[in-house]
Amino acid sequence: MATELSKFIDETPLCDTHEHMAKEQQYLDDKPDIIRTLFMNYVHADFEVAGVDADKFEAFFNQDDPDVHGRFEGVYPAWQAIQHTGYGEAVRLMAKRIYDIDEVTPDSVGAAAPLQEALVQPGERLRLLKEVANLDHIQTDDFSWPCLPDASGPDFFFYDMTWCTFCNGQLDVPALVEETGVDVNDLPSLRNAMHALFDKYGAVAVAVKSQHAYHRTLAWEERADADVEPLLQRHIDDPKALDVDERNAFGDWCWARGAELCAEYDLPFKIHTGYYAGSNKMPLDFIGCGNMCSLLAAFVDTKFVLMHISYPYNDELVALGKHYANVYVDMCWAWSIDPYTSADFVRKWIHTAPANKLFIYGGDTFNPVASVGYTMQARAGLHRALQAEVDDGLVTEKEAIALAARFMRDNAYDCFRIEAKRATIAGV
Repeated sequence: MATELSKFIDETPLCDTHEHMAKEQQYLDDKPDIIRTLFMNYVHADFEVAGVDADKFEAFFNQDDPDVHGRFEGVYPAWQAIQHTGYGEAVRLMAKRIYDIDEVTPDSVGAAAPLQEALVQPGERLRLLKEVANLDHIQTDDFSWPCLPDASGPDFFFYDMTWCTFCNGQLDVPALVEETGVDVNDLPSLRNAMHALFDKYGAVAVAVKSQHAYHRTLAWEERADADVEPLLQRHIDDPKALDVDERNAFGDWCWARGAELCAEYDLPFKIHTGYYAGSNKMPLDFIGCGNMCSLLAAFVDTKFVLMHISYPYNDELVALGKHYANVYVDMCWAWSIDPYTSADFVRKWIHTAPANKLFIYGGDTFNPVASVGYTMQARAGLHRALQAEVDDGLVTEKEAIALAARFMRDNAYDCFRIEAKRATIAGV
């Protein structure tokens, strides 16, 4: 039975604070079939962990083969083992909402395959995200520095400026020179080039983003210019010259400069924390958000947005959000990693940390259909969490609706200055 709370969560446009969404032409050129649309997202990792034969897995995603039923049949036993994971749940939600599939089987997916063609048409990407998923806007990390307005929806699609190669200590110096026109030959000129990136894109960028936890520890140390200058020189001479410790030292220096510039330009700094996409390659000691305490204390004027509830270090993240004024938390992707821990995280946050520092949703995907499923999953999880608060007598329904408004929209508008960004982009 619908309640005022459930209706509010279902009907309110949701801010999507993290995607890797393909741009319009790329989406049209890729022409994903129904199998790629449903399964070429995070659920592929569950298939791998469930033990799918490599040849069958390759055949499953081969959209040159029109036999959708046969391709799915080859991995169907694994699907039956993973369909109730968070990733599997998202697939079932998008299958029902987009293709009216009640049970995901080779027969049902094969029968629905022709419906996919209509979704790979101009304008469908925006319609799926704005009208079907009911998103207010999306913020996309497309792994690049340019953050220019997207003509297919300039008031809807916002972009992060990447800082990942800087933090990795694996900077493409020639590309930076080409992008900025600054001849990088020492640390002062590198600073100038970094500043030039912010001068060029800071006004339209919605944030700065780095996912360097995939390549190195999140632990950070202050690094002196005198120690880093020779590392830069060696890196310029040979990009492969630095060992792991040297790359981390160079990366720490660059990370710090990015944090300074974020404060100067009033751009939040998004950082991937916690769980890895994919399978069989996750060093747990790299990914915990607690590694960054020194960074958070050193750059108190920088807004750090720590992503993915730092799963499985989610309790550490609640503690950081409670203790550090400059820590904000983004639940992007978390609902699909572990829906029930995510609902529990919301409840813990309500009773531990300020309510103005939590963003509830990001699909973290390339595909608009997948984003529809992830959005449904997040709305359901948020409702489950807030309704439990009401049922337990901890908040009133009116208070739960006010919390939902903050988590779904108000916090993102405030932190990322959405109205100001729209005004700036409209004038570009």
